[in-house]
Amino acid sequence: MEFYDVLKKRRSIRLYKDTPVPEKSLENILEAIRNAPTACNRQPFKFFIVKDPAKREKLASVYKEDWLKTAPVIVAAASNESMAWRRREGNSIADVDAAIAMEHFVLAAAEEGLGTCWICAFERARANAALDLTESNWNIFALSPLGYAAAEPIPFVRKKMEEIAEIL
Repeated sequence: MEFYDVLKKRRSIRLYKDTPVPEKSLENILEAIRNAPTACNRQPFKFFIVKDPAKREKLASVYKEDWLKTAPVIVAAASNESMAWRRREGNSIADVDAAIAMEHFVLAAAEEGLGTCWICAFERARANAALDLTESNWNIFALSPLGYAAAEPIPFVRKKMEEIAEIL
């Protein structure tokens, strides 16, 4: 698939088949994450690929919608502020770097014919506890199911170009 086709194809999927994610596809996706650019190449992120049914159930419980549980894999993307580059004002950009890696994840999954849905509507502390990360420097900032879509996604309408970009 061509790059711009991947961008147009990628949608948030909210219902999944129970078909396992092929290992080769998962390897390709993880390589895309590893290649994500970060400030000073610090890579202050870690992606937890949750396949174990009991751990998936525990992690999915931090999100209010049941459809997350339908995916054969749940991905928890975490950042680590102590590893990240800091702006001159002193604030960490760990979540920015991790978000770049997350976008690599969703686009690589689309290339592999797999669905994702970037989820931020959860309490980070509960998600960290679900994966026993409370005593670590890792802080989950996003979740996503990973698997084959069980239905076609709803088409969406994008804003007009002049509403989102301005050439100065």
